[in-house]
Amino acid sequence: MHFTSERRLDDGVVAREFTLGEIPGTLWTPESAASAPLILMAHNNGLPKGEPRLVARARHTAANGYAVATIDAAGCGDRPRSTADQQARADLRRAMQAGEPVDEIFESFIGPLVEKAAPEWRTTLDALLALPEIDGPVGYSGWTALGIRLAVTEPRIAAAGFFAGGYVPRAQREEARQVTVPLLFLLQWDDEGNPRQRALDLFDAFGTKEKTLHANMGGHVGTPWFELEDGGRFYDRHLR
Repeated sequence: MHFTSERRLDDGVVAREFTLGEIPGTLWTPESAASAPLILMAHNNGLPKGEPRLVARARHTAANGYAVATIDAAGCGDRPRSTADQQARADLRRAMQAGEPVDEIFESFIGPLVEKAAPEWRTTLDALLALPEIDGPVGYSGWTALGIRLAVTEPRIAAAGFFAGGYVPRAQREEARQVTVPLLFLLQWDDEGNPRQRALDLFDAFGTKEKTLHANMGGHVGTPWFELEDGGRFYDRHLR
């Protein structure tokens, strides 16, 4: 892991950009903490690590005493996408504009995106936990499909918060039954791109005995800010 820049922000947080081989990432840590629990933070469906909503969540979480890390995994953010991915995204835009069904198009690129991203997140986790300023345990926050895969395959993740606003491939809907860590699931009741019943069915499928559903009125990007504060209390219960 090679750190390429460091900034001390006015909220008592240190933000550092890093590279790990071909993987670019950002690590936020509280300036005052000797060591901190870690939260991996991923945006839905591979949006860039610099997306403003993710950065705001990360800074708030780090200011409350956590190390927070995000990456642009393979096919995510500004990293190159395959010709097949680019074609699938073009097909998706055309189908949405025409009002046609889009599930199979989502399946064709979100499924492979999860398969490519999960190993790079695990590699990043290995490197992060070797840093002296980061202690366990580890939480996860964000993109549901990726989070399901990591929660099932990565035993170091102790708790997870999922956002229900992204498409979850069939493989991860099946894997949801194997998720056993404490779970907080955020649902926007009127999300235009995520059928409500499918999100409720997914919540029902999670295998963990400790799962909480928070549903709020509003569309895809309308999650209330207080959910970040409630999420902080969730992580405090399970990571401290």
